[in-house]
Amino acid sequence: MLSNSSILVTGGTGSFGKAFTRTVLARYPNIKRLVIYSRDELKQFEMSQEFSGANLRYFIGDIRDEARLRRAMEGIDIVVHAAALKQVPAAEYNPFECIKTNVLGAQNLIEACLDSSVRRVVALSTDKAAAPVNLYGATKLCSDKLFVAANNIKGKRDVRFSVVRYGNVMGSRGSVIPFFLSMRKSGVLPITDPRMTRFNISLQQGVDLVLWSIDNAWGGEVVVPKIPSYRIVDVASAVAPECEQKIVGIRPGEKIHEEMITASDSFNTLDLGRNFAILPSAGHYSMADYCAKNGATLVPPGFAYDSGNNPDFLSVEQLRVLIHEHVLGQMTD
Repeated sequence: MLSNSSILVTGGTGSFGKAFTRTVLARYPNIKRLVIYSRDELKQFEMSQEFSGANLRYFIGDIRDEARLRRAMEGIDIVVHAAALKQVPAAEYNPFECIKTNVLGAQNLIEACLDSSVRRVVALSTDKAAAPVNLYGATKLCSDKLFVAANNIKGKRDVRFSVVRYGNVMGSRGSVIPFFLSMRKSGVLPITDPRMTRFNISLQQGVDLVLWSIDNAWGGEVVVPKIPSYRIVDVASAVAPECEQKIVGIRPGEKIHEEMITASDSFNTLDLGRNFAILPSAGHYSMADYCAKNGATLVPPGFAYDSGNNPDFLSVEQLRVLIHEHVLGQMTD
């Protein structure tokens, strides 16, 4: 799908957008155009110092602005939707702004895609969208539902909308590892709850999942990767074993364990081998056809996938290796 295609990435100056751009330019040098769509001119300028070329474009625009989105979609074949307000405390304090970007922005993007020649749309979700307990998660669940339902109103258009949902990205802005690294000199690392676990995925794994979905998604799936979990206390030990771990209490809107597939989703969830796929409950294709084509099997009734019951946990030593590779290594590049 990507060869000789024009691609637009919303929120393209973020951690994911940069990794996606680096990968696409390396693997698909014959793409027609890669458009970085975001609202921050400084980040676009800084990114343009690293990535430039005849097939790369930088568009200033907000996903709240439907007219600008429609202009940006001209000639675009593939859209990757990474733009969102993602900080849980900020969303709790500024709920209207979070809804305008994460929900209404998703609607704007869908309508702009339906009114253009776009053929594939992959939206990035989050584990916080499964059984959400905070506003950020709730808005992303709404966004997921919008992208899934968009397949019901596409008519005869040759377009597929799908979603990828994954956990915490190792080393991304605002994540726990860079925070712990910044706190090492103090001698104390704040731990919200010693029982807390999270899913873990690298930026490259996230990019590869999106690329897989562009080529393989039928439209309407929520694709969930099988990825390891970590314990927050193990991350602290991997970053700074010499530091005191001080329990400070869970923050508003946080869970002890993050979920990606709930028991209620199990009746529509398929095991694809490396990934799971939550199929739409009212889709335009049958589960039997999907299983036959993809070699998939239905998960057991009541199956749930959360970071606490995950059979795959990273050890302190494994975390230390990954931190050096994906976080400290990027800081020195």
